[in-house]
Amino acid sequence: MQLWMFVVLSLVKVIVVLVIFLTAVAYTVLLERKLVGRIQNRWGPSRVGPFGLLQPLVDGLKLFLKEDIIPSGVYRPLYLLAPLIALSCSLLSIAVIPFGAPMTWHGMRLFEISDLNIGLLILLSVTSIGVYGIALSGWSSNNKYSLLGSLRASAQMISYELALGLSLVGVVLRAGSLSLTDIVKVQAVHGIASWNILGGGQIIAFFVYLMAAYAETNRAPFDLPEAETELTGGYHTEYSSMKFAMFFMAEYGNMITVGCVATLLFLGGWTSPFGDLIPPPQNLVVQALAPLFWFVAKVFCFLFLYIWVRGTLPRFRYDQLMGFGWKFLLPVAMLNIVGTSLALSLL
Repeated sequence: MQLWMFVVLSLVKVIVVLVIFLTAVAYTVLLERKLVGRIQNRWGPSRVGPFGLLQPLVDGLKLFLKEDIIPSGVYRPLYLLAPLIALSCSLLSIAVIPFGAPMTWHGMRLFEISDLNIGLLILLSVTSIGVYGIALSGWSSNNKYSLLGSLRASAQMISYELALGLSLVGVVLRAGSLSLTDIVKVQAVHGIASWNILGGGQIIAFFVYLMAAYAETNRAPFDLPEAETELTGGYHTEYSSMKFAMFFMAEYGNMITVGCVATLLFLGGWTSPFGDLIPPPQNLVVQALAPLFWFVAKVFCFLFLYIWVRGTLPRFRYDQLMGFGWKFLLPVAMLNIVGTSLALSLL
């Protein structure tokens, strides 16, 4: 393939994935508002467009047109850089996620921006850097509430990062690879019976990952860094307009990324839950779109669970949150590694 064609196709892939990802972020916000509304016995957004479907567009426009206020006491370079770091890390993480069956056109993978043999390692490293955006936003804001929120977020994310990373070791041991595509291939043989959450014996690891993911993304019941009753708004108290929107987009982007990773590592990725029971379709278009459908459906179910938990569970106390991470999740994740290693060596 010629260089210019490679560059053009790569650019097209990046633009398409970015547009779809940002649209998904906007409509995840709408999904949350609608579902939480129903949980609380109210309608949620219903006025703008049919069934309120244009609400994300209006919200984005409102944030874009709002006055951008920068308080006089902030440290401007880091104050402006912090939301960029948070959003950039959120967007970068989607680059290594395969969201469809491996198909090539002119030698290029269609349903993945970048096919890396250490995709899982890159993903964990990029998402870990996102904590710098939160830490710097609180420190540079020159506000006690912002600083407390960023300190909470930093301690929480670093603490739960250990449990989250260790919960994935069992999956890596079973697949023998850090490539996300290889991990999905191991789960593709017998459908749902081959998925890591069931046939792979990683159900404990899945629940450790799930709880650590809630804390990593600062979501209820672990949303202590933004606790409105204590810290007014946490680390983004002093942000307004598009800078506030960037933190908002980063949070929901991280939710989608966490859902994608859970789907790939524990729920069979783009593979059908029926496995070999249903023969693969002969039509090329169906052959390409069916894996996309399964992938999106699994991520949607994961996001639905995220929102359901937010609407039903109360917030932890901060000492309970840290104790739960260090005294329960971390030992359980380590025991899961020992158990998985023993099982693989004896079988």
